[in-house]
Amino acid sequence: NCDICLDPPKTWDGTVAAQKALSCVHHTGQRFGVSYLVDVLLGKDNERIRKFGHQAISTWGIGKELSQKQWRGLFRQLIAQGYLAVDQEGHGGLRLAESCRPLLRGEQVLLLREESKTAKRAPRKSKGGYTGANPQLWEALRKKRMELAQAQGVPPYVIFHDATLMAMMEYLPQDMNQMSRISGVGASKLEAYGEAFLTVLAEYDQAPATDSASESIALFRCGFGVEEIALRRELKPSTIYSHLATGIEQGQVALQEVVDLSPDRIQLIQDMMLEQKDVIRLGPVFEALDETVSYGELTCIRASLNQ
Repeated sequence: NCDICLDPPKTWDGTVAAQKALSCVHHTGQRFGVSYLVDVLLGKDNERIRKFGHQAISTWGIGKELSQKQWRGLFRQLIAQGYLAVDQEGHGGLRLAESCRPLLRGEQVLLLREESKTAKRAPRKSKGGYTGANPQLWEALRKKRMELAQAQGVPPYVIFHDATLMAMMEYLPQDMNQMSRISGVGASKLEAYGEAFLTVLAEYDQAPATDSASESIALFRCGFGVEEIALRRELKPSTIYSHLATGIEQGQVALQEVVDLSPDRIQLIQDMMLEQKDVIRLGPVFEALDETVSYGELTCIRASLNQ
């Protein structure tokens, strides 16, 4: 149970679907990630499935009653509830946990959360002031920005926009590498102002913002997706991704739970990142991938390199 899920979503009897998912993990050898397993359940006929001969196994095509999104959500909940484990050393492949045996034998009923439709929300308008947690840190960051702006004879927003300062408070970078992930902190600004703002962040109590990341991680472990958490918490999805990136670095969240890409694709992206020297910039990788992988997913992939 999740103590922070005060408004629990509707549930459905997912016992049979879960048995199909677990059987698929077993019959494919407990070595593949979510994307591949969903393709098998949906009966996809592609080169990779034929390479491993999985178009001939009993679980191929038995899951057409659910959509791709519903299967991904189901796998996420099975992982969160401990029925499946992510093999970190095996590039994110899923394997059966001991606790899944009663479920597979039909001795246990499993209620799963319904996948809700993502609703668009209107952006919140700024009221000109900060009313969130840790206002002292907010004022300290603004003061540092003003000092730098006055020294250079430029408006404060030229140093950093308010949104960038808020992102610093949400993500709480502790070094230059982490600071480089903040939206609005380019390479030149990182070099010019990074250390100054890291010093300010280190001087103030940052527990409220850390609790913010913990709350997002807890909701994710309850089975909520990134968009749903963003809606519930009235935060941007990019902020939720940064929270999950923190969880990945700390070993609380597995990369494969967040990023729905094949192990080979993830490895390719990681190799691209490692080719960069010093600070890993997401922009060049984003462009090299033809914008097919979001910045949020790239943030989490980069975090996996810092584990």
